[in-house]
Amino acid sequence: MDKIIQISSGKGPLECQFVVAKVLKVFLEEAKENSIEYEIIHREKGDENLTLKSVTLLLKGKNLENFAKSWLGSICWIGKSTFRKNHQRSNWFIGVFELENLEKTAFNPKDIQFQTTRSQGSGGQNVNKVSTAVRATHLPTKISVFVQDTRSQLENKKISIKRLEEKVLEIDLRNLEKQMQETWKNQTEIQRGNPTRTFKGTDFKNNEADLSFKKKRSRLKNELKNYRNELN
Repeated sequence: MDKIIQISSGKGPLECQFVVAKVLKVFLEEAKENSIEYEIIHREKGDENLTLKSVTLLLKGKNLENFAKSWLGSICWIGKSTFRKNHQRSNWFIGVFELENLEKTAFNPKDIQFQTTRSQGSGGQNVNKVSTAVRATHLPTKISVFVQDTRSQLENKKISIKRLEEKVLEIDLRNLEKQMQETWKNQTEIQRGNPTRTFKGTDFKNNEADLSFKKKRSRLKNELKNYRNELN
């Protein structure tokens, strides 16, 4: 089982880009603790050092479903801006989204059509007498490569298969990058309120949830008040 997860600042300010970088570190630490394999497949740098506009990860693991659910949604960081010290805002929101898995282009060496020909260019009679060069075509995608790296037809075939597989993978990566860009553009505003997780302070500790109804009501009132102040 695998998932593609994006952590994004949306259209948020520089402070939100700072939060993305901090949240990524916590996210990866928890992934390791839960035996979740991860690969960073795309990273959008922020406007300052050590900040990120967005990062996209490929996750794999048995406990992936529950792990992802614990992160998906808006993430709130409570802290003062390190970029605008006199700024009064203290609640900063980013989003964690799941991208729909794109169907990967199937790659099977059996779908490759080979044509042999004589090598081109300099190399003497030994090169041009024997058909050692290979033109390989991946029939489903019509991608073709020409290989004459060695004097062995078999070795050139092996090289052509590897290069075709890389080119097919590039198609999937381009499609994924296009989807990520469209998703990021659509995130004009990260949903505020009822965050999936809340962090506080420069050390990004989890903000412990208050169990009593009175404390919950007081916290919600303060969040609403802060939100109204930010709109003004």
